[in-house]
Amino acid sequence: MSTAREQPIFSTRAHVFQIDPATKRNWIPAGKHALTVSYFYDATRNVYRIISIGGAKAIINSTVTPNMTFTKTSQKFGQWADSRANTVYGLGFASEQHLTQFAEKFQEVKEAARLAREKSQDGGELTSPALGLAAHQVPPSPLVSANGPGDEKLFRSQSADVPGPAERERLKKMLSEGSVGEVQWEAEFFALQDSNNKLAGALREANAAAAQWRQQLEAQRAEAERLRQRVAELEAQAAGEQPSASEKEGSQALEQLEALVQTKDQEIQTLKNQTGGPREAVDATEREETQQKVQDLETRNAELEHQLRATERSLEEARAERERARAEVGRAAQLLDVRLFELSELREGLARLAEGTP
Repeated sequence: MSTAREQPIFSTRAHVFQIDPATKRNWIPAGKHALTVSYFYDATRNVYRIISIGGAKAIINSTVTPNMTFTKTSQKFGQWADSRANTVYGLGFASEQHLTQFAEKFQEVKEAARLAREKSQDGGELTSPALGLAAHQVPPSPLVSANGPGDEKLFRSQSADVPGPAERERLKKMLSEGSVGEVQWEAEFFALQDSNNKLAGALREANAAAAQWRQQLEAQRAEAERLRQRVAELEAQAAGEQPSASEKEGSQALEQLEALVQTKDQEIQTLKNQTGGPREAVDATEREETQQKVQDLETRNAELEHQLRATERSLEEARAERERARAEVGRAAQLLDVRLFELSELREGLARLAEGTP
Protein backbone atom coordinates (compact mmCIF):
# COMPACT_ATOMS: atom_id res chain seq x y z
CA MET A 1 0.00 0.00 0.00
CA SER A 2 1.42 3.40 -0.96
CA THR A 3 0.24 6.74 0.42
CA ALA A 4 2.65 8.88 -1.64
CA ARG A 5 -0.22 10.60 -3.45
CA GLU A 6 -2.38 10.74 -0.32
CA GLN A 7 -2.23 13.36 2.41
CA PRO A 8 -3.18 12.82 6.06
CA ILE A 9 -5.96 15.14 7.19
CA PHE A 10 -6.47 13.89 10.76
CA SER A 11 -4.63 11.55 13.14
CA THR A 12 -5.25 10.17 16.60
CA ARG A 13 -4.22 7.19 18.73
CA ALA A 14 -6.46 4.31 19.80
CA HIS A 15 -6.51 0.60 20.53
CA VAL A 16 -7.49 -1.16 17.29
CA PHE A 17 -9.77 -4.22 17.18
CA GLN A 18 -11.22 -6.41 14.44
CA ILE A 19 -14.12 -8.82 14.68
CA ASP A 20 -13.03 -12.45 14.94
CA PRO A 21 -13.85 -14.06 11.55
CA ALA A 22 -14.04 -17.49 13.19
CA THR A 23 -16.46 -16.77 16.04
CA LYS A 24 -18.14 -13.71 14.48
CA ARG A 25 -18.60 -12.32 17.99
CA ASN A 26 -15.28 -11.71 19.71
CA TRP A 27 -12.94 -8.78 19.21
CA ILE A 28 -9.30 -9.44 18.28
CA PRO A 29 -6.90 -6.70 19.42
CA ALA A 30 -4.33 -5.56 16.86
CA GLY A 31 -1.69 -5.13 19.53
CA LYS A 32 -0.98 -4.49 23.19
CA HIS A 33 -0.52 -0.76 22.70
CA ALA A 34 -2.43 2.05 21.07
CA LEU A 35 -1.74 2.68 17.35
CA THR A 36 -1.93 5.78 15.19
CA VAL A 37 -5.19 5.93 13.21
CA SER A 38 -5.31 8.50 10.39
CA TYR A 39 -7.72 9.81 7.75
CA PHE A 40 -6.06 10.10 4.33
CA TYR A 41 -7.35 11.93 1.25
CA ASP A 42 -6.40 10.86 -2.29
CA ALA A 43 -6.92 13.93 -4.47
CA THR A 44 -6.28 11.95 -7.65
CA ARG A 45 -9.13 9.51 -7.10
CA ASN A 46 -11.09 11.72 -4.68
CA VAL A 47 -11.10 8.93 -2.09
CA TYR A 48 -10.99 9.12 1.68
CA ARG A 49 -9.48 6.25 3.65
CA ILE A 50 -8.90 5.34 7.30
CA ILE A 51 -5.44 3.79 7.69
CA SER A 52 -3.54 2.38 10.67
CA ILE A 53 -0.11 0.76 10.37
CA GLY A 54 1.23 -1.74 12.89
CA GLY A 55 4.91 -2.44 12.18
CA ALA A 56 5.11 -3.22 8.46
CA LYS A 57 1.47 -4.34 8.25
CA ALA A 58 -1.65 -2.32 7.48
CA ILE A 59 -4.05 -3.05 10.34
CA ILE A 60 -6.79 -0.78 8.97
CA ASN A 61 -7.23 0.08 5.29
CA SER A 62 -10.84 1.18 5.04
CA THR A 63 -12.26 3.36 2.25
CA VAL A 64 -14.95 5.68 3.63
CA THR A 65 -18.25 5.54 1.70
CA PRO A 66 -21.37 7.70 2.12
CA ASN A 67 -23.41 4.91 3.68
CA MET A 68 -20.90 3.95 6.37
CA THR A 69 -21.86 4.69 9.95
CA PHE A 70 -19.57 5.13 12.93
CA THR A 71 -21.35 4.10 16.13
CA LYS A 72 -20.32 4.94 19.67
CA THR A 73 -20.95 1.88 21.81
CA SER A 74 -19.51 3.37 25.01
CA GLN A 75 -17.87 6.55 26.24
CA LYS A 76 -14.50 5.45 24.84
CA PHE A 77 -15.31 2.90 22.16
CA GLY A 78 -16.69 3.13 18.63
CA GLN A 79 -17.01 0.82 15.61
CA TRP A 80 -17.89 0.72 11.92
CA ALA A 81 -18.36 -2.01 9.32
CA ASP A 82 -16.45 -2.22 6.03
CA SER A 83 -18.13 -4.44 3.46
CA ARG A 84 -15.13 -4.30 1.14
CA ALA A 85 -12.77 -5.56 3.82
CA ASN A 86 -15.51 -7.94 4.97
CA THR A 87 -14.92 -7.05 8.61
CA VAL A 88 -15.88 -4.73 11.45
CA TYR A 89 -13.34 -2.37 12.99
CA GLY A 90 -13.41 -1.20 16.61
CA LEU A 91 -11.42 1.62 18.24
CA GLY A 92 -10.86 2.10 21.97
CA PHE A 93 -9.81 5.66 22.85
CA ALA A 94 -8.08 7.06 25.90
CA SER A 95 -10.88 9.57 26.55
CA GLU A 96 -14.37 10.47 25.41
CA GLN A 97 -13.00 13.65 23.83
CA HIS A 98 -10.79 11.66 21.45
CA LEU A 99 -13.73 9.45 20.52
CA THR A 100 -15.91 12.51 19.81
CA GLN A 101 -13.24 14.10 17.61
CA PHE A 102 -12.83 10.91 15.59
CA ALA A 103 -16.62 10.54 15.17
CA GLU A 104 -17.00 14.15 14.03
CA LYS A 105 -14.20 13.72 11.49
CA PHE A 106 -15.88 10.50 10.30
CA GLN A 107 -19.08 12.46 9.62
CA GLU A 108 -17.14 15.15 7.72
CA VAL A 109 -15.35 12.58 5.56
CA LYS A 110 -18.58 10.68 5.00
CA GLU A 111 -20.36 13.87 3.85
CA ALA A 112 -17.47 14.73 1.55
CA ALA A 113 -17.61 11.22 0.07
CA ARG A 114 -21.37 11.59 -0.48
CA LEU A 115 -20.97 14.89 -2.30
CA ALA A 116 -18.14 13.44 -4.35
CA ARG A 117 -20.28 10.50 -5.41
CA GLU A 118 -23.21 12.71 -6.33
CA LYS A 119 -21.00 14.98 -8.37
CA SER A 120 -19.23 12.05 -10.03
CA GLN A 121 -22.58 10.75 -11.22
CA ASP A 122 -23.06 14.09 -13.00
CA GLY A 123 -19.51 13.85 -14.44
CA GLY A 124 -18.39 17.19 -12.99
CA GLU A 125 -15.73 18.51 -10.66
CA LEU A 126 -16.30 18.91 -6.95
CA THR A 127 -14.77 20.86 -4.12
CA SER A 128 -15.57 19.18 -0.80
CA PRO A 129 -17.46 21.60 1.48
CA ALA A 130 -16.68 19.46 4.51
CA LEU A 131 -12.89 19.26 4.12
CA GLY A 132 -12.07 21.87 1.47
CA LEU A 133 -10.35 19.28 -0.78
CA ALA A 134 -10.84 18.71 -4.55
CA ALA A 135 -12.60 15.47 -5.52
CA HIS A 136 -13.17 13.63 -8.79
CA GLN A 137 -14.84 10.26 -8.41
CA VAL A 138 -15.56 7.77 -5.68
CA PRO A 139 -16.17 4.14 -6.55
CA PRO A 140 -19.60 3.32 -5.16
CA SER A 141 -19.51 1.07 -2.13
CA PRO A 142 -22.22 2.23 0.25
CA LEU A 143 -22.62 0.81 3.73
CA VAL A 144 -25.70 1.48 5.85
CA SER A 145 -26.46 0.79 9.50
CA ALA A 146 -29.48 -0.77 11.08
CA ASN A 147 -30.69 -1.50 14.56
CA GLY A 148 -30.67 -5.17 15.43
CA PRO A 149 -32.49 -6.94 18.23
CA GLY A 150 -32.79 -5.08 21.52
CA ASP A 151 -31.15 -1.69 22.04
CA GLU A 152 -27.74 -2.60 20.59
CA LYS A 153 -26.71 -0.66 17.48
CA LEU A 154 -25.44 -3.10 14.88
CA PHE A 155 -24.45 -3.05 11.24
CA ARG A 156 -25.43 -4.74 8.02
CA SER A 157 -23.95 -4.19 4.56
CA GLN A 158 -25.79 -3.11 1.46
CA SER A 159 -23.44 -2.96 -1.53
CA ALA A 160 -24.11 -0.86 -4.57
CA ASP A 161 -23.66 -4.03 -6.54
CA VAL A 162 -26.41 -5.72 -4.44
CA PRO A 163 -24.57 -8.64 -2.81
CA GLY A 164 -26.27 -11.97 -2.64
CA PRO A 165 -28.56 -12.95 0.21
CA ALA A 166 -26.03 -15.41 1.62
CA GLU A 167 -23.34 -12.71 1.88
CA ARG A 168 -25.82 -10.28 3.43
CA GLU A 169 -27.06 -12.81 5.93
CA ARG A 170 -23.52 -13.80 6.86
CA LEU A 171 -22.54 -10.20 7.60
CA LYS A 172 -25.77 -9.57 9.41
CA LYS A 173 -25.26 -12.62 11.62
CA MET A 174 -21.62 -11.68 12.25
CA LEU A 175 -22.59 -8.20 13.39
CA SER A 176 -25.71 -9.15 15.30
CA GLU A 177 -23.78 -11.62 17.44
CA GLY A 178 -21.38 -8.92 18.63
CA SER A 179 -21.88 -7.96 22.24
CA VAL A 180 -21.78 -4.28 23.14
CA GLY A 181 -21.01 -5.20 26.72
CA GLU A 182 -18.10 -7.35 25.59
CA VAL A 183 -16.76 -4.53 23.43
CA GLN A 184 -16.91 -2.14 26.34
CA TRP A 185 -15.28 -4.67 28.64
CA GLU A 186 -12.39 -5.37 26.26
CA ALA A 187 -11.78 -1.68 25.63
CA GLU A 188 -11.79 -0.92 29.34
CA PHE A 189 -9.60 -3.96 29.94
CA PHE A 190 -6.86 -2.70 27.62
CA ALA A 191 -7.11 0.80 29.09
CA LEU A 192 -6.78 -0.64 32.60
CA GLN A 193 -3.92 -2.86 31.44
CA ASP A 194 -1.98 0.17 30.21
CA SER A 195 -2.72 2.01 33.44
CA ASN A 196 -1.65 -1.02 35.47
CA ASN A 197 1.62 -1.30 33.55
CA LYS A 198 2.36 2.36 34.24
CA LEU A 199 1.54 1.98 37.93
CA ALA A 200 3.66 -1.18 38.18
CA GLY A 201 6.61 0.63 36.61
CA ALA A 202 6.19 3.57 38.99
CA LEU A 203 5.99 1.16 41.94
CA ARG A 204 9.17 -0.64 40.85
CA GLU A 205 10.97 2.69 40.57
CA ALA A 206 9.70 3.73 44.01
CA ASN A 207 10.82 0.42 45.54
CA ALA A 208 14.26 0.75 43.96
CA ALA A 209 14.55 4.32 45.25
CA ALA A 210 13.42 3.20 48.72
CA ALA A 211 16.01 0.40 48.75
CA GLN A 212 18.72 2.83 47.72
CA TRP A 213 17.64 5.28 50.40
CA ARG A 214 17.69 2.51 53.00
CA GLN A 215 21.26 1.65 52.03
CA GLN A 216 22.23 5.30 52.26
CA LEU A 217 20.49 5.52 55.63
CA GLU A 218 22.45 2.55 56.98
CA ALA A 219 25.70 4.01 55.67
CA GLN A 220 24.85 7.39 57.24
CA ARG A 221 24.02 5.71 60.53
CA ALA A 222 27.33 3.85 60.57
CA GLU A 223 29.24 7.00 59.68
CA ALA A 224 27.38 9.02 62.33
CA GLU A 225 28.13 6.38 64.96
CA ARG A 226 31.80 6.35 64.05
CA LEU A 227 31.99 10.13 64.20
CA ARG A 228 30.10 10.16 67.50
CA GLN A 229 32.63 7.78 69.03
CA ARG A 230 35.54 9.79 67.65
CA VAL A 231 34.10 13.04 68.98
CA ALA A 232 33.52 11.45 72.38
CA GLU A 233 37.13 10.29 72.47
CA LEU A 234 38.46 13.68 71.43
CA GLU A 235 36.20 15.54 73.86
CA ALA A 236 37.29 13.27 76.69
CA GLN A 237 40.89 13.79 75.70
CA ALA A 238 40.46 17.56 75.49
CA ALA A 239 38.34 17.90 78.66
CA GLY A 240 40.51 15.77 80.90
CA GLU A 241 43.77 16.50 79.20
CA GLN A 242 46.69 16.79 81.64
CA PRO A 243 50.31 17.34 80.83
CA SER A 244 51.59 14.04 79.53
CA ALA A 245 54.44 12.14 81.12
CA SER A 246 56.80 13.27 78.40
CA GLU A 247 55.78 16.90 78.95
CA LYS A 248 56.25 16.51 82.73
CA GLU A 249 59.65 14.90 82.23
CA GLY A 250 60.59 17.63 79.75
CA SER A 251 59.60 20.36 82.20
CA GLN A 252 61.53 18.75 85.02
CA ALA A 253 64.57 18.21 82.82
CA LEU A 254 64.32 21.82 81.68
CA GLU A 255 64.29 23.08 85.25
CA GLN A 256 67.21 20.84 86.17
CA LEU A 257 69.18 22.00 83.16
CA GLU A 258 68.49 25.62 83.95
CA ALA A 259 69.66 25.10 87.54
CA LEU A 260 72.74 23.22 86.36
CA VAL A 261 73.58 25.96 83.87
CA GLN A 262 73.30 28.59 86.55
CA THR A 263 75.54 26.53 88.81
CA LYS A 264 78.13 26.04 86.09
CA ASP A 265 78.00 29.73 85.22
CA GLN A 266 78.72 30.54 88.81
CA GLU A 267 81.65 28.07 88.87
CA ILE A 268 83.03 29.50 85.66
CA GLN A 269 82.76 33.00 87.00
CA THR A 270 84.46 31.93 90.22
CA LEU A 271 87.31 30.27 88.32
CA LYS A 272 87.69 33.30 86.12
CA ASN A 273 87.89 35.50 89.17
CA GLN A 274 90.45 33.20 90.72
CA THR A 275 92.60 33.09 87.57
CA GLY A 276 92.27 36.82 87.01
CA GLY A 277 93.26 37.91 90.59
CA PRO A 278 96.74 38.34 91.94
CA ARG A 279 98.01 34.92 92.79
CA GLU A 280 101.70 34.85 93.57
CA ALA A 281 101.85 31.23 94.77
CA VAL A 282 100.10 29.59 91.77
CA ASP A 283 102.47 28.14 89.26
CA ALA A 284 102.00 27.78 85.53
CA THR A 285 100.81 24.12 85.72
CA GLU A 286 97.92 24.96 88.05
CA ARG A 287 96.95 27.86 85.84
CA GLU A 288 96.77 25.59 82.84
CA GLU A 289 94.67 23.04 84.71
CA THR A 290 92.32 25.77 85.80
CA GLN A 291 92.00 27.05 82.25
CA GLN A 292 91.32 23.52 81.06
CA LYS A 293 88.55 23.15 83.63
CA VAL A 294 87.13 26.44 82.54
CA GLN A 295 87.08 25.27 78.91
CA ASP A 296 85.47 21.96 79.94
CA LEU A 297 82.83 23.81 81.91
CA GLU A 298 82.13 26.13 78.99
CA THR A 299 81.78 23.10 76.69
CA ARG A 300 79.46 21.44 79.17
CA ASN A 301 77.53 24.65 79.49
CA ALA A 302 77.09 24.79 75.69
CA GLU A 303 75.85 21.21 75.64
CA LEU A 304 73.38 21.96 78.40
CA GLU A 305 72.12 25.01 76.54
CA HIS A 306 71.64 22.87 73.44
CA GLN A 307 69.69 20.32 75.47
CA LEU A 308 67.66 23.15 76.96
CA ARG A 309 66.70 24.44 73.50
CA ALA A 310 65.82 20.92 72.32
CA THR A 311 63.61 20.44 75.39
CA GLU A 312 61.90 23.75 74.74
CA ARG A 313 61.22 22.73 71.14
CA SER A 314 59.75 19.41 72.30
CA LEU A 315 57.53 21.27 74.73
CA GLU A 316 56.31 23.62 71.98
CA GLU A 317 55.62 20.68 69.69
CA ALA A 318 53.60 18.97 72.43
CA ARG A 319 51.57 22.15 72.92
CA ALA A 320 51.00 22.47 69.17
CA GLU A 321 49.88 18.83 69.01
CA ARG A 322 47.38 19.51 71.77
CA GLU A 323 46.02 22.50 69.86
CA ARG A 324 45.69 20.39 66.72
CA ALA A 325 43.80 17.76 68.70
CA ARG A 326 41.39 20.42 69.94
CA ALA A 327 40.89 21.72 66.39
CA GLU A 328 40.22 18.17 65.20
CA VAL A 329 37.62 17.78 67.93
CA GLY A 330 35.88 20.92 66.69
CA ARG A 331 35.92 19.77 63.04
CA ALA A 332 34.64 16.33 63.99
CA ALA A 333 31.81 17.91 65.99
CA GLN A 334 30.82 20.05 62.99
CA LEU A 335 30.94 17.05 60.64
CA LEU A 336 28.80 15.08 63.08
CA ASP A 337 26.21 17.87 63.09
CA VAL A 338 26.10 17.81 59.27
CA ARG A 339 25.76 14.00 59.17
CA LEU A 340 22.99 14.08 61.75
CA PHE A 341 21.12 16.72 59.72
CA GLU A 342 21.46 14.63 56.53
CA LEU A 343 20.29 11.56 58.44
CA SER A 344 17.23 13.46 59.63
CA GLU A 345 16.39 14.57 56.07
CA LEU A 346 16.81 11.02 54.80
CA ARG A 347 14.46 9.68 57.47
CA GLU A 348 11.85 12.30 56.52
CA GLY A 349 12.18 11.34 52.84
CA LEU A 350 11.68 7.65 53.64
CA ALA A 351 8.65 8.51 55.75
CA ARG A 352 7.09 10.51 52.93
CA LEU A 353 7.83 7.71 50.48
CA ALA A 354 6.26 5.14 52.80
CA GLU A 355 3.16 7.30 53.12
CA GLY A 356 2.88 7.79 49.34
CA THR A 357 3.39 4.10 48.43
CA PRO A 358 0.03 2.21 48.14
